[in-house]
Amino acid sequence: MSFLPSLSSEDLHHYHRVVTHSVEVRSHFDVLIWLQGDMQRYLPHDILVAAWGDFSTGAVQHDIISAMAGVRSHASHAEAITPLLVQLFNRWAEFNNKPFSLNTGESGFLLEDTGLKSALGGALQKMRSAAVHGIRDERGSHDCLYVAFSAKEQFTETERGAMAMVLPYIDTALRQVEHLPHQAQVQSAPTTFNDALLKGDHDLSDREAEILKWVALGKTNPEIGCILEISAFTVKNHMQRVFKKLDVSNRAQAVGKFRAWMNHV
Repeated sequence: MSFLPSLSSEDLHHYHRVVTHSVEVRSHFDVLIWLQGDMQRYLPHDILVAAWGDFSTGAVQHDIISAMAGVRSHASHAEAITPLLVQLFNRWAEFNNKPFSLNTGESGFLLEDTGLKSALGGALQKMRSAAVHGIRDERGSHDCLYVAFSAKEQFTETERGAMAMVLPYIDTALRQVEHLPHQAQVQSAPTTFNDALLKGDHDLSDREAEILKWVALGKTNPEIGCILEISAFTVKNHMQRVFKKLDVSNRAQAVGKFRAWMNHV
């Protein structure tokens, strides 16, 4: 049975009150309280991941909404979760943009590399099912994907139908919330830095200086690769050369030197 026809008259009034609350959301905390409250009656979940961007290139931003300890957007390791989100988006497209659910075994959902050691990585390993749906942006390049993870064994057909009904309201609510600091929109290359200082005084190539600028702005290797239209692996190789030229061993040290130079310009 589809979702709305399964509701009684009283249930329909309750559903209407819940979804129309989306217009009152103004902060990430408002979203959390709303989704963890009465919305659980229609879309039960432990973690909701909202992702948006160009999934064809992997230039994707994401929000994580969960009451679980430490499971937060800023600590989610974008490089680890992006491949999973892209994979789910492609599968959603294969299902003709219709909501679907999937179940996993005792291993749960696994992230790549360092993501396994994060709070999100640990939480996803405890999840046993996920409901997936998205919204196509035909006028721009920012399609959206929403993934509801749950520790229960599976989502029912009615719950999948409910996700299709409530998703536009969740999408509306999140569009009213400001980006978090690490979710700055990708813009054209910054022009406020002193290229001569980076390239001449420190022997960096044009591309190395350009990449270091984006690293200082908090961009990940996949994001920088998308901006510059090169692979994340190529970005990593450039950064290895930057480390050697600057006599540092990691990104934090390179950014520290970069900021020190900018403070003395």
